[in-house]
Amino acid sequence: MRDRTDAQIELVLIRHGETEANLAHRYEGRTDEPLAKEGIRKLCEKRAAGCYPGQEDVAVVFASPMLRCVQTAELLFPAHRIRRIGRLREIDFGEWEGKRYRELAGDARYQAWIDSGGTLPFPGGESREAFVRRCAEGLAELLSDEAVRAARGSVPRIALVAHGGTVMALLSRYGGEEYFSCGCKNGESCRCRVCFCREPDGVVRPEQVRIRDVRRD
Repeated sequence: MRDRTDAQIELVLIRHGETEANLAHRYEGRTDEPLAKEGIRKLCEKRAAGCYPGQEDVAVVFASPMLRCVQTAELLFPAHRIRRIGRLREIDFGEWEGKRYRELAGDARYQAWIDSGGTLPFPGGESREAFVRRCAEGLAELLSDEAVRAARGSVPRIALVAHGGTVMALLSRYGGEEYFSCGCKNGESCRCRVCFCREPDGVVRPEQVRIRDVRRD
């Protein structure tokens, strides 16, 4: 019987570019909106300034299946096939989807959510606990992917284009940081070392993952 094997990757986490909802400061989770023209412009500027790894510097590119993430990944890494992982989509804001903060100011449920430190479930949506668990499962799915297993080098570089919530979920779950302190703006990125254990069948389980050496670009 084969034993488990220890492995590492360098994970480049990139938040998608701005959408119209982002520019309007609306909650955007399950709405599948494309990038705004302004968002595309800013991504192109950051790419030209060398803010992201080059095509040949990344072994595999993953993204949330939401259009804003896929478009960002295609813009930054046009030579790569974009592999989509559904579990890494944004949190479901439920009844607050599309709302601005000030629209919810008089809602007692919103104040209760704030008072809870953001741990209460969104009305009709997800709780932070369920969201973090889903994202952890999504990262394990990424690490189990055949393309990651086949990537060359002792510490291959993998890119993931996802959401602000996804970044907060993964860094707080595995990096030991406070959830809201892990936030990043649209188009921003960070790099980290992901250490994990792979089962003999190639599967990685969420509890076998650790993140360290987080560096914000």
